[in-house]
Formats: sequence, C-alpha cells, structure tokens
Amino acid sequence: MLTGVIVKPAARRNARHFALQAIYSWQLTKGNVADIEAQFLSADNYEEEEHQAEEPRLRQPETDVEYFRDLFAGVVLNHQEMDSKMRPYLSRPIQDLDEMEHALLRLAMYELTKREDVPFKVVINEAIELAKRFGAEDSHKFVNGVLDKAVPTLRKK
Repeated sequence: MLTGVIVKPAARRNARHFALQAIYSWQLTKGNVADIEAQFLSADNYEEEEHQAEEPRLRQPETDVEYFRDLFAGVVLNHQEMDSKMRPYLSRPIQDLDEMEHALLRLAMYELTKREDVPFKVVINEAIELAKRFGAEDSHKFVNGVLDKAVPTLRKK
C-alpha cells in the first residue's frame, strides 16, 4: 500500500514518453547515461511560445520525474537481461528490430519484470500507445503480440 503518495496516470504516461526517447537516444549514441538524463531534464528550458501544447513537459507535477529516472536508468543497466527476456517472444532476430521497437520492448520488459507495482495491462496498453505514437505504421501490433506472449511467463495474471 502506498502511503501518502498518489501517482497520477498521466504523470506516469509522460514519464514513459520521455524514458522511451532517452532509451532510444542511448541506444543510438551509447552516450553517458547521466549526460542523456541531464539533457532531457534540462530540455524544458525553452521559451514558452516554442512549447507545443500537446507535448508533455519533463517536470513535476506533469511528469513523474522519479519514475522517468527509474525507467531510463533501469533499462540501460539491465538492457541485456531485458533483451534475453524478450528474445523467446520475438518473431525475428533481435538485431532486426527497429531501434524504436527495441527501445519500447526494453522499456515494457523492464516494467513487467522490475515494476510489479504496475499492472501488466497498464504496461501493455501504454506500450501500444507509445508504439502508435513513435513506431512504424504497424509497430503497435508487433509490440502487442510480443507482450501478450510474454506476460503469462513474466507475470502471474
């Protein structure tokens, strides 16, 4: 039971949004995790009129910043484990995954295996929404298929 902490679903959704982008950036650059995190955390320092109204901001209370940090650092530190956990459920070799799909599946695998406080249905639904937003045309179908196959093994329904 959480004591005194109420997590707004939108704040967690925004944390996933930014964590996915940070993971993707790390995958492409293999840059320093602290530097990438700092870049994301300072990226909100722009003029108000430049801000797109539909884009979330990486700051409290709009975004659960601690959750963003946990997801990003957790995925990077455990990326090999996440890859091995997803591998049995992939319909193609892991090296053939689109980088965004790979980042998204790593994120979802991390939440399924390390964040048991998050219901598996939430993990799957959020992953599908992120795939629709950031992935290729049918990425959401692929991501959904992989996660549906993985959940019975990774989580007790």
